[in-house]
Amino acid sequence: MALNEKLAGRIRESLAGHEDVEEKKMFGGLCFMVNGKMCVCAKTEEMMCRIDPEIFESVLKKKKARPMIHNGNLMKGFLFISEEDLKTKKEFEYWIKLSLEYNKVSKPAKAKSKEKGNPTARAGVKKRLLVERSIKQMGDFLSSIQ
Repeated sequence: MALNEKLAGRIRESLAGHEDVEEKKMFGGLCFMVNGKMCVCAKTEEMMCRIDPEIFESVLKKKKARPMIHNGNLMKGFLFISEEDLKTKKEFEYWIKLSLEYNKVSKPAKAKSKEKGNPTARAGVKKRLLVERSIKQMGDFLSSIQ
């Protein structure tokens, strides 16, 4: 993972006064979780911010940022800001502030069921059902020939 340590350091320093800050490798970068919710991420040459989807479009019109597109879908509320556009402390803090404001009211990500969200577990369940059905059919067959 190519990580911009300088940008990550700036984010770390900016979030130093906040409680419950955790760093996780996600989205090809280093994400900073605040109160268990994704807030900002340091990537190679840009910062990803999670802001209020209600102000997303107006912010895009006023500021230099690009929206996040994931699997062809617009991820409203997720923006990328080039490191070039984060040079001043004022501009950097603007994005951190927007992200922290939304973090206060955003809902945490839904926890995925281990079996439901795990393709390997789902495959295991299907295989077990097939084996159980085969055993029953074998038993029925053996009973019919005796």
